[in-house]
Amino acid sequence: MPKSAKSWAEEHFTVTQKKSNQDLKEKDKAWQEKAKRVAALRALRLAKEAANKKAAEKTAAKNKKPSRSPQFHGH
Repeated sequence: MPKSAKSWAEEHFTVTQKKSNQDLKEKDKAWQEKAKRVAALRALRLAKEAANKKAAEKTAAKNKKPSRSPQFHGH
């Protein structure tokens, strides 16, 4: 006996809902993976910037020479 239009529609709706939910889960998973990659790259960049800043400060302190102000002889 053929299915009624209502039961066919309900079945079709259920299948569509499952597919839609599956698609949303996959998109969410992909978004979370991308967010993790971005966070890891950001952490690496910040660590590198901090290391570079520390090295620059160390180099600047090492190379700092006492400044000599010009001496004026009141002639």
